[in-house]
Amino acid sequence: MGQEKSHNVTISAIQCKMGRTATGLGVRDLAAAAEVSPNTITRFERGEELKPSTITSIREALEAAGVEFIAENGGGAGVRLKK
Repeated sequence: MGQEKSHNVTISAIQCKMGRTATGLGVRDLAAAAEVSPNTITRFERGEELKPSTITSIREALEAAGVEFIAENGGGAGVRLKK
C-alpha cells in the first residue's frame, strides 16, 4: 500500500478530469488545492501543455483528495479512488 511514490509520474488531461469528477471537485476547487488558476486547470483538461511543476501540483492535489493514478500498462491510463 503506497509503496510506489508517484513523484515522477505525469498525468494526462483525461486523468485529471476523471480524478476531479470522481472526487466531486470543481475546476475552482482543484485550482485552489493545487494553488493554480482555474484557467490553468481548464487549459490542462483541454490538452494544452503546462510546465511539469504545474502538472505535479495538480497531481499532488488530486492525490491528496484521494485519487490514485493508474499507469497505462496495456489497458489505458486511468484513476481510482483510494480505499
